[in-house]
Amino acid sequence: MSDYYKPHRNPDWNYGGGKWKLSRSKIDLFMECPRCFYVDNKLGVARPPGFPFSLNSAVDTLLKKEFDAHRAKGTAHPLMKEYGIDAVPFSHPKLNEWRDSLRAGISFPHPKTGLFVRGGVDDVWVTPEGELIVVDYKATSKEGQVNLDAEWQDGYKRQMEVYQWLFRQNGFKVSPVGYFVYVNGKTDREAFDAKLEFDVSVLPYKGKDDWIEPVLHDIKKCLESAELPLPAEKCDYCTYRKAAAQVSVQGLKTKKSENEKPQTITNPKDIATAQLF
Repeated sequence: MSDYYKPHRNPDWNYGGGKWKLSRSKIDLFMECPRCFYVDNKLGVARPPGFPFSLNSAVDTLLKKEFDAHRAKGTAHPLMKEYGIDAVPFSHPKLNEWRDSLRAGISFPHPKTGLFVRGGVDDVWVTPEGELIVVDYKATSKEGQVNLDAEWQDGYKRQMEVYQWLFRQNGFKVSPVGYFVYVNGKTDREAFDAKLEFDVSVLPYKGKDDWIEPVLHDIKKCLESAELPLPAEKCDYCTYRKAAAQVSVQGLKTKKSENEKPQTITNPKDIATAQLF
């Protein structure tokens, strides 16, 4: 069975079970579309996955190796010096755990909702005063200078803010300013020559995490409701599901030929699914 279709999941892993974890990406999903969040986490049907960005993962791995070399020596990376950032990569026994977004990450059991919130961070730097700086790696290929101005990059900003909040909840002193190490692949070269060249920028972002607490309460309320939330106004997934359901139901009411009996839905779960949207 696909990992994205689990209507009969083990109750220990369902919402409310002791092992259920609210990841940073699930919080962002709720912000994007409460209905998609509910259908995923309450009903067990996740959005179809996108293709993995293998090149982005390779850049992420190499950046971590590069910063880890300076972490081991306690020295500042040249990018820090170039951008005037008075910090060094932070050394901590749990760093690899914090980076493991699939199995661990930095976590916090939120006492007011009972939600176990977690997220996997790319890197953490530290100032001479012991203040932590949350760092996220991004890779792209676009003309001109990279920035954080696009509407779709609001998710990047929320991602940073959730990480900052998690570190604060774990008792760390955290700078409100985090950094995106943004790698931009160059396309203005005359030939490929079996290599890619990149420009690397370090973009500061001042986060605000005051939205997280009320959103966690909204998520709790959403998951405990027996009613399907309204979809987001511009959710392509909900629009597709609604159209597909309507076409399917209409198709079942139409004879393919005069000699063929119309199909009928007999399974109660199929009926509920057809009526869902």
